[in-house]
Amino acid sequence: MKQATVIHSILVMLLLALPGCGKQEEQTAGPQLDATPARQEAPAYHFAIHPLHNPAKLSEAYQPLIDFLNERIRSCRFSLEASRDYASFEEKYRVRTPEFILPNPWQTLQAETAGYRVIAMAGAPKDFKGVFVVRKDSGIKQPADLIGKAVSYPSPTALAACIMPQYYLFTHGVKVMTDLDNRYVGSQESSIMNVFMGQTAAGATWPPPWRAFQKQHPDEAEALTVIWETESLVNNSVMSRDDMPAALQGQIRDALTSLDQTPAGKTILANMETARFLPATNEDYEAVRRYVSRFESEVRPVKKQ
Repeated sequence: MKQATVIHSILVMLLLALPGCGKQEEQTAGPQLDATPARQEAPAYHFAIHPLHNPAKLSEAYQPLIDFLNERIRSCRFSLEASRDYASFEEKYRVRTPEFILPNPWQTLQAETAGYRVIAMAGAPKDFKGVFVVRKDSGIKQPADLIGKAVSYPSPTALAACIMPQYYLFTHGVKVMTDLDNRYVGSQESSIMNVFMGQTAAGATWPPPWRAFQKQHPDEAEALTVIWETESLVNNSVMSRDDMPAALQGQIRDALTSLDQTPAGKTILANMETARFLPATNEDYEAVRRYVSRFESEVRPVKKQ
C-alpha cells in the first residue's frame, strides 16, 4: 500500500510538469517580443509649385499630376503644396522646406544656390515667353503708348510674365522704371483681370495662364487681346533637394517624361497647359543666368520692388 501511494505521488508530479497541465504559468512582466515585423510608413514628401494660379486653381490643375506620381512611385507619398504668392514660395526653397519644387527659370537659379538640382523641364522652351494683354478698345498700338500708364505683372521675379516683358519694353524705347506705373499684383490671373477692369493699360503674363484664362473666363477674355510677345527662353524646371535619393530623382524624372505617351498622361498635361516634360539639368539654365545678368545691368535688379 505504501509503495502504491509513492507511485501515485510521482505520477501526479509528472502530470503537473507536462505542458498545459496544472496551473498555467503567469506571463513574465515587461516588454514582449512580437514575431510580426512592424509596418513602416512610407516617407512623405512635399511637391511645391510656384504660384501660376491662386491656390485653389493650382490644386485643380496640378493635383492629378501628384496623384499620378503616387500611383507610379509606391515607395513614398507626395503631397501638393501651393503658395499664396511668389514671395512665400521663394521663402520655402530658401529654407529648404519642400523636397521637390517646380519653380520658374529665375527661381531655378536661386534654388540652385539653396541646394536644389534640376531633374526635368516643365514644358517646351518655345512656350516660355512673355505676352502683353490689352483691352481691344484701348487704342494702344505700340510700346510708347504705355508711357505714363499703369502696367500689371504677377511679381517682380516672374521671369516670363515680368522680367522678359520689361526687357521687351526697354528694348523698344520705354524707360521701364520711370516711364511706367509698374504694379505687381500677385498672380497671373490678377495681372490679366487688372486689364479687363481698366485698372491697368496692359498686363504681362505668359501663354499657359493666358490659355487657362480664355477657357475659364471666356466673356472677359473676349474683351482682351495679346498685342506683343517676347522672345522665348527655357521653360520652368522640376527640382529635387540635394539630399533626396538619386534613385528616387530618377524615378520622378522618368515618370514625368513619360506622361505624353499615354492618353491619361496627355489629359494631365492638358490640365496644366503643359505640352510635355523634358529631361534637363542645371546646365540648361545657364542661358537664364546670362539673360538675367543683362537685364539687371540695363533695367533693374531682380528683387521685390
